[in-house]
Amino acid sequence: MKIHHFGEGNSLLNQFIAEIRDVEIQKDPMRFRRNIERIGEILSYELSKVLGYRNTTVKTPFGTKALSLPIDKLVLCSVLRAGLPLHQGMLNYFDGAENAFISAYRHHRGDEDAFEVIVKYFAAPALGGKTLVLTDPMLATGKTLENVLKALKGHGEPNQIHILSVIGSLSGIEHIKKVFPENTHLWIAAIDPELNNKGYILPGIGDAGDLAFGEKL
Repeated sequence: MKIHHFGEGNSLLNQFIAEIRDVEIQKDPMRFRRNIERIGEILSYELSKVLGYRNTTVKTPFGTKALSLPIDKLVLCSVLRAGLPLHQGMLNYFDGAENAFISAYRHHRGDEDAFEVIVKYFAAPALGGKTLVLTDPMLATGKTLENVLKALKGHGEPNQIHILSVIGSLSGIEHIKKVFPENTHLWIAAIDPELNNKGYILPGIGDAGDLAFGEKL
């Protein structure tokens, strides 16, 4: 797996990451969602640099101009509900892409810390010969992305798989490296060292879905 970790360098991306981590700024859901969206835009721009391109010309009012335009057929697939702001950020840049959505949630039995990831709703176009971009803002254990990959079986074999995440854990990244194809790209804004006993990233941000859309039952 090719890992593109942008938290290692200095950029405006760090400002948005700092704000989504800040417990005081987190109290504004609209600002939280917008920051996730902006992170999605930055990661999409970086991802665009490795897509396929073709040479073409554009006619202007005063002549023509040669330039290169992307040719990959993209499918953006996001995990509901936390992935929606990140998805919107990607769609702002890849506005011609097809879209897929999948619901995946942690199911805890009683008060146990252990959980399983359950996938229920899934809607996607055919994936054969296309570039698949999976978005999950918090790459914690990696089990969600693993189950999403399993759910996509039968929809065709994509030419390339990219994963976009805001924050990931070292163990989660190691897990998806084992289950995704070797030529998969991971585009991630920050990597944190560990998980707590409930599988949440430390120091992380908390529950991205709750921060964006309110607490769930």
